[in-house]
This record gives sequence, structure tokens and C-alpha cells, in this order.
Amino acid sequence: MANIENPLVAFNFGLEIEGKLSGYFTKVSGIGSESEVVEHKVVNAETGETIIQKIPGRLTWTNITLTRGVTSNIDVWEWRQQVVDGKVDDARTNCSIIAYNQAGEEIGRWNLENAWPSKVSGPEMDSGGANLMVEEMTIVHEGIVRVS
Repeated sequence: MANIENPLVAFNFGLEIEGKLSGYFTKVSGIGSESEVVEHKVVNAETGETIIQKIPGRLTWTNITLTRGVTSNIDVWEWRQQVVDGKVDDARTNCSIIAYNQAGEEIGRWNLENAWPSKVSGPEMDSGGANLMVEEMTIVHEGIVRVS
């Protein structure tokens, strides 16, 4: 009989930059990669039949968006400032996105290569509202590996 495993349920997510936890996030999207599909016309030498063979083309890594409530931690803003200041080489770093369960135990980890923040946006502010202030960050990278 097949061993059936229930899907993992994540409670929150961490961003670890160069081995240091930079904060917790409530939402992460865009983890993945995609290959362009190249159609190649092939003619069978024996039958003369033409078929379209699909082969993988250029590989691209999707941008990752992280969302969290605003805290006093400004690590992501300082990281972004390196890019704003034109120091992209200094900003490029390896980092990890970590999924945690409700007990705070790590249940998944994705390592990013040569990552840097392409966008950080602050909260919409309304003194008459009761909403939490939320900030969002977009990270671009040159490779991702799921390690756990």
C-alpha cells in the first residue's frame, strides 16, 4: 500500500539573509521556475511525416513576493537601499525562504542564489482605519533549490 503524506501547512515564513533571520512574513508567492517551449519541426526520413517536437528553451526564475506586517525591523529596507544606491553587486546575496508550522518548527526551505530586492513598498496608511500596516518586497534571483 502506498504511503500517503498529508500536505504541509505553514503558519508563517522567514527570510534568512546570509544565515541571519531577517524577519517573518505572512505571505510568499512566486517560488518557481519556467522554461520557454521551443517548437522544432522534424521530418521523419522514412515516412516523410512532419511532426512538431517541443523542446525546453531558456530557463527563467520567477520573482518572489513576500508580504508582512510593518515592524521596527528595517533590514529589507536597508538591503533595498543598496540597490537604490547603485551597489547591486553588494546587494546580491544567497538567502533562504523558510516555512514554519504553528509550533515554530521548520517544515520547508528554499535557497535562492544571487538574490536582490527589486522592489519594496510600504503600507497604505489611514488614520481612520483599523487595518494593520503591511509592507511588500519583491526578490529577483538567479536560481532556487528546495532543500527541505
